[in-house]
Amino acid sequence: MPVGSVRLHSIKKLGQDNNAYDVTDGMYVCVAKGKAEQPAIRIGFFQLFRFAGRRDVLMMVGGSVCAILHGSAQPLMLLVFGMLTDTFIDYDIELNELRDERKECVNNTIQWKRNHTSTQNSINGSMILNIEYEMTNFAYYYVAIGIAVFILGYFQISLWVTSAARQVQIIRRLYFSQVMRMEIGWFDCNSVGELNTRMSDDINKINDAISDRVSIFIQRFTTFVCGFSMGFIGGWKLTLVILAASPLIGVGAGLMALFVARLTGMELQAYAKAGAVADEVLSSIRTVAAFGGELKEVERYDRNLIAAQRWGIRKGLIMGFFTGYMWFVIFLCYALAFWYGSGLVLDLEYTPGTLLQVFFGVLIGAMNLGQASPCLEAFAAGRGAATIIFETIDRKPEIDCMSESGYKLDRVKGDLEFHNVTFHYPARPEVKILDQLSVAVKTGETTAFVGPSGAGKSTAVQLIQRFYDPKDGMVTLDGHDIRGLNIQWLRSLIGIVEQEPVLFATTIAENIRYGRPGVSMDDIIAAAKEANAYSFIMDLPRRFDTLVGEGGGQMSGGQKQRIAIARALVRNPRLLLLDMATSALDNESEAVVQQALDKVRMGRTTISIAHRLSTIRNADVIVGFERGRAVERGKHEELMERKGVYFTLVTLQSQGDKALNEKARQMADAEEDSVSLRLSRAGSYRASLRASIRQRSRSQLSHLIPESVVPMAGELGPRAYSVSQPDKTQNAIPEEEEEEPVEPAPVARILKYNMPEWPYMLFGSFGAAVNGGVNPVYSLLFSQILATFSIQDPDIQKREIDGICLFFVVVGALTFFTQMIQGYAFSKSGELLTRRLRRLGFRAMLGQEIGWFDDHRNSPGALTTRLATDASQVQGATGSQIGMIVNSLTNIGVSIIISFYFSWKLTLVILCFLPFIALSGGFQAKMLTGFAKQDKAAMESAGRISGEALNNIRTIAGLGKESTFVELYNAQLDGPYHAAIKKAHVYGACYGFAQCVVFLANSASYRFGGYLVQNEGLHFSMVFRVISAIVTSGTSLGRASSYTPDYAKAKISAARFFQLLDQVPKISVYSNKGEKWDNFRGDVEFIDCKFTYPTRPDMQVLNGLNVTVKPGQTLAFVGSSGCGKSTSVQLLERFYDPDMGRVLIDGHESTRVSVPFLRSKIGIVSQEPILFDCSIADNIRYGDNSREISMNDVMSAAKKAQLHSFVMALPEKYDTHVGSQGSQLSRGQKQRIAIARAIIRDPKILLLDEATSALDTESEKTVQEALDKAREGRTCIVIAHRLSTIQNADIIAVMARGFVIEKGPHDQLMALKGAYYKLVTTGAPIS
Repeated sequence: MPVGSVRLHSIKKLGQDNNAYDVTDGMYVCVAKGKAEQPAIRIGFFQLFRFAGRRDVLMMVGGSVCAILHGSAQPLMLLVFGMLTDTFIDYDIELNELRDERKECVNNTIQWKRNHTSTQNSINGSMILNIEYEMTNFAYYYVAIGIAVFILGYFQISLWVTSAARQVQIIRRLYFSQVMRMEIGWFDCNSVGELNTRMSDDINKINDAISDRVSIFIQRFTTFVCGFSMGFIGGWKLTLVILAASPLIGVGAGLMALFVARLTGMELQAYAKAGAVADEVLSSIRTVAAFGGELKEVERYDRNLIAAQRWGIRKGLIMGFFTGYMWFVIFLCYALAFWYGSGLVLDLEYTPGTLLQVFFGVLIGAMNLGQASPCLEAFAAGRGAATIIFETIDRKPEIDCMSESGYKLDRVKGDLEFHNVTFHYPARPEVKILDQLSVAVKTGETTAFVGPSGAGKSTAVQLIQRFYDPKDGMVTLDGHDIRGLNIQWLRSLIGIVEQEPVLFATTIAENIRYGRPGVSMDDIIAAAKEANAYSFIMDLPRRFDTLVGEGGGQMSGGQKQRIAIARALVRNPRLLLLDMATSALDNESEAVVQQALDKVRMGRTTISIAHRLSTIRNADVIVGFERGRAVERGKHEELMERKGVYFTLVTLQSQGDKALNEKARQMADAEEDSVSLRLSRAGSYRASLRASIRQRSRSQLSHLIPESVVPMAGELGPRAYSVSQPDKTQNAIPEEEEEEPVEPAPVARILKYNMPEWPYMLFGSFGAAVNGGVNPVYSLLFSQILATFSIQDPDIQKREIDGICLFFVVVGALTFFTQMIQGYAFSKSGELLTRRLRRLGFRAMLGQEIGWFDDHRNSPGALTTRLATDASQVQGATGSQIGMIVNSLTNIGVSIIISFYFSWKLTLVILCFLPFIALSGGFQAKMLTGFAKQDKAAMESAGRISGEALNNIRTIAGLGKESTFVELYNAQLDGPYHAAIKKAHVYGACYGFAQCVVFLANSASYRFGGYLVQNEGLHFSMVFRVISAIVTSGTSLGRASSYTPDYAKAKISAARFFQLLDQVPKISVYSNKGEKWDNFRGDVEFIDCKFTYPTRPDMQVLNGLNVTVKPGQTLAFVGSSGCGKSTSVQLLERFYDPDMGRVLIDGHESTRVSVPFLRSKIGIVSQEPILFDCSIADNIRYGDNSREISMNDVMSAAKKAQLHSFVMALPEKYDTHVGSQGSQLSRGQKQRIAIARAIIRDPKILLLDEATSALDTESEKTVQEALDKAREGRTCIVIAHRLSTIQNADIIAVMARGFVIEKGPHDQLMALKGAYYKLVTTGAPIS
């Protein structure tokens, strides 16, 4: 299958059509392999059994033999049934003869009486047939077949399931151990989530393909063969007549599949358009919010939904049409078969029993062929899944960590050298990470690697561990190329402490023991002491036996770091690699950990990567990295003089620090009281800050580089600020709970949304009710035909039969129409509901505050999927689902009424079996959905181990612990295996029971029927009538119960949907509440604003921002990335509200102002402007969604933005489409459209967020001119990285760490000779 394709399932029963297609996500395959591979099926069916042992093969053969015998049981039962029918009919004929006064019964033969004239004899004397005795015999046959079926069913299933369990266990073991051997580069290309899915789902698919499904397939296929052969042997003429009509059914099914596929495709395409709109809008939600386009977007989305709705309704109509057509043809077949067959019976070619044998033989054969086909789907799925899994099992890893080959050196000095190493990651072959890197690291020295993010520092460390091999060049240890050394031995020499150390979910002692197997407790304690960890461990109640929790979640950052250091030390490593080992800590922990590191570096070759320069000032050698090369090396003082990479990093850092210390000192006094309020959120941060100040005021405030809290510029991310650890744990929780469980929604509420369609639902229910009554009517007609066979007069008999066959045709025609009504009415109501819900859901999403979209659960992708799937799944609780329920209920109701009317005694006897029959029907439905859930639970602990191993594969590889995890995993597999064996027996027994119930029910009811016929004069056709009516209703009850999963899914989807509709946004877009005023001036004031993003509460972004802009002034923010420039703009737009402090606009507090009003006064141009997939004119018009904008307005705005001339040069001028996200235009053109869009709303406040930074010099000039024009007479806030663009601003505010460190016009700041001056003179780019 091509990647990302849509696959049609075989057409299911009506009502399951809501999942008639599924969209496969294209597999993510590594680019390095040249081309994306599809999971094509490259494995034959019998190759699935390549891991079967001798015993398994025997089991499978035994199971197959049982399946073949079981398959022949149903046709065998038909033989008995035929004889039974003949017996009943013979008996009835004799009764009729004896009713004639002129005949009598003598010595078991009926003869004419000798004296006609004497008075009527009472009918007594011995009957020819003792019907009860005959029926008892038949009952024994049935019971015998039933018991045989039970035994065969049990063995057939349990043998296959057992053998499958054994093979799957082998596959799981091999697969996991093979995955653990793979090189790290392979993991870059295969996401951990995908591997976990493969371990569970894909292997389960293989399991499905090699277990019970095979035996069920064999059984059904045998039944098909036996049924047809029975038809041909018993009566070839009738068989051929029945088969002649079957192409009609085949053609109908084929056409239906074709049409539904086409219509589903159309519906998908139409919805894809709407989905694209939703995706475009949700991914550019900030732009939509800034320009107040929410309602406009909802309308645009809704317009695209109409098309999808139309196709959906057509699909419903066509499904209804073809379902009706199929039923019609089936009833015609019945009529034809009985009409032609009864002709043959009258000509004495067949007995009535033969007629039934042939007819039902062909029918049952055909049905079983149909039921065998879903198994083929499972086989295909299994082969598809096995393709990838077996290929992984057969793959040779490029760097095999478990291989024994390679040298082990006797003495290791510890000299490392990189010789012209070039490298790129296998997952990103186009990005060069290391570019001819040459660095030497001397033994016993501490070498520090510094440089901006992405310069290749960590990559170099990973090459030393041989996680990857370089493309060119080599890495040597003591002059030996490390590729020639034994991997496990090489990694045992290396101790590594990472920025985010990984601990495993076990005790502290075990975690340290991972460093070196078989190490004594004394060594562990010694290592803990060296790592400054001993004292805190002894303070814990369980000391070294304390569990650290999943991923070390119970420990603070500093504690995790120190345990990780102890783990590295216990190996007594020759090489120590410290990858930003202290960057995630607050100052106190940092000092402790730093001390520990300084202690252990002595006498070892150490490489330290750090972003806090304070931590590496005392290194022996500092190497500066830039763009994958080592550009400078030397000691701290030498490098400061060179004014290169290192110097830039240092100055930027110390600058921020000085200001911070000042600020912090004021805060320490002023805020003692308010701290307690905020401890939950930023308090921990402030506490650590205050601690760091105390340390500093004692020591080196005067020193050039204070013990900084600031990471190097350029490293930005949640780690950039010192975090004291306790609140890390609360933060880590949301990651785990992907889907919080929801209470299923009440059906009443779902129906309330469907209220407007009640006429459709009424009509649909009427159609469904009529369809439900068809089955019982069929049993009426069928028994009526049998009754005609005992009529003596051929003419009456012929007339009766013709009448009944005609009635069959009438019923067929009626079904045709009612099925169509049912299909159309319910699809109409369902599609209207889906559209209404999608629209409401989309509107609710756009109404949420921006913070809601930051949550990873609400990413545009997740939300679009939710709109697509949840809304359409809700249909499963209304619409076609109601049809199904009505259908089943009328079916059961009519059957029971008919049965009680004709013989209440027999009905009661059969009703005793009904629960079992219904149970077995439901049971089989459950069987097919399978024991998957129990399997999942059993596999969970194994899954946890594999998950932990795969998520932390680097740590495990670094420690050389792969084989430990493989053993742990294998130990966990025994549980699921034993569960599977136990399940095999239970499942087998249940299957056998489900299969044999029908036989037992038949034996009891025919035996009792015989008694009633003989002793109570019940007509034999009534026996057949009652039995067939109830048996059909029983199966339909089973069918109704199999629809419940759909129904439950629908309720849960609905609940998720209602959760979204009921969510009240913190900042409401749709309400008009809030202050508005007429003469909006654009006077903006930030007072003491503090802010953290809701998704990263541990990271203080604004830290007391104070700044004022008067109307008409231009304020420019400068500062390094992440200092809060863009955040302040977002507060002004009210995408967020500040946690503390206020934003005043014209003296009104922003939280009290009406959101739509406020945003309508602000225009924004951002660095990467987002354009929508429509024409240039429409994109400009988007600037003001509150009114209709004429073309003249558009042009004048375009002229102001220096855009007009360029647009007029285009062939379609203003109607030119810009492509998705403006992809048809250059950056400068997009930028100018964005400026025109901002101008057209005539905003009082203009926000320019790095509006020219992405442009080349020429476009920048044009755009800058346009911006200068746009700024006239407006309050303007500019964020810029190029200082040239802001020199003429009225106020320049230099920000660091979330507050302003200096502000004033350009000249004044230059005279200050502070941070701004330094930035301008060194010309260093402010990143």
